[in-house]
Amino acid sequence: MLASLRRYPADWRPRDWVMTALAFVVVCAVGLAAGRGLAANGSELLRLRLGGDAQSTRVVIDLEGVADVAVTEDGSAGRVVLTLRDARVRSPLSGGGRGLVRGWRVASEGGASRIELTLSGGARIQRRFLLSPGDGVTHHRYVVDLEATGAPAPVVSRPVAPAPAARRERPLIVIDAGHGGRDPGAVGNESRESELALAAALALKAEIERTGRYRVVLTRDRDVYVPLPRRVELARRSGADLFISLHLDSSADPATRGASVYTLSEQGAGRAIREFTGREDWTRELQLPGRDPTVDRILLDMTQRSTQNRSAQFARSLLGEIEGTGHPLLRRSHRDAGLAVLLAPDVPAVLLEMGFITNPEDARALSSDAGRRRIARAIVRGIDAFFLDAAPMRRAGVDDGQGAP
Repeated sequence: MLASLRRYPADWRPRDWVMTALAFVVVCAVGLAAGRGLAANGSELLRLRLGGDAQSTRVVIDLEGVADVAVTEDGSAGRVVLTLRDARVRSPLSGGGRGLVRGWRVASEGGASRIELTLSGGARIQRRFLLSPGDGVTHHRYVVDLEATGAPAPVVSRPVAPAPAARRERPLIVIDAGHGGRDPGAVGNESRESELALAAALALKAEIERTGRYRVVLTRDRDVYVPLPRRVELARRSGADLFISLHLDSSADPATRGASVYTLSEQGAGRAIREFTGREDWTRELQLPGRDPTVDRILLDMTQRSTQNRSAQFARSLLGEIEGTGHPLLRRSHRDAGLAVLLAPDVPAVLLEMGFITNPEDARALSSDAGRRRIARAIVRGIDAFFLDAAPMRRAGVDDGQGAP
């Protein structure tokens, strides 16, 4: 054996070359696997998000990769502390809270990150889980659900939108119950989409009005057919600040369930611009100068783009709040399409598919008062977040006086 190893390459037999090549391949494969393992062990903490209320609050930690999470304090002493091993944070982070969380901070601790959540009342960790990338999200999400252990504590971290002054009108929300009358929509085993959409719209109207922060208009309040263009025109003519169309999805597979939200696609935006500029008085409708067609078109495009951005902003808030209730979402929950009810160029609009009427669990939830109240309250929280976070709305560069309440 030693004699064989002492031979020079020129003296090697074919078997020596084969064994050497095989050893080289094995070494490279081991090195590559080790490198991947080391890369997998390192992660970056991107941000922390909160959702929910004083009864239950969801904490979402966005991570570049997988991290090992340990609970250091469980909330019994008024604080939740998590240690994320092999997860780094570039600089200390902190922020105000929401619901059961009064405030939070993230700091590096050796090779780990330490997250401290200061609670506004007694709470415990109900569950923890990791969401892998998917549905257009490229990073991991570590989710911690907190549950109040006693009487709900008041939300002190994020200001509740105050009642507006008399000199400023409250934002106007238009709620559109999909279908109706001769158009029943999708049909389930025991109900029709038009019926459940109307019941959900009425429940949402009641929840919104209970806050005292917004005005509400329904496109229909009974089982009647309303043409789609008329629904959009109602929102525009009434000066709506937000348009929410409620629907239920359907599938040939009864196991398919979950909510999703549609906003206007790029193709739909082009269609909206073409339809709108086909009107004789479109510049006056948007309060544009009307003196230079090129300038007016640019202003219309800017208005449309701003509306699309605000619609997407609300969709994200809405999905986060619905997810916080435990209501399932579709894998690709934020979608875009050129739906007729989303075509107003100056009113942020979404179409919410609350679930699948063909799925027994979704249909049962939306057929009950409790289930409708639960999703209605999530929508209201999404509305609050939208108006609290949004800059004052401007239409075609003209301030409409509707700032954040």
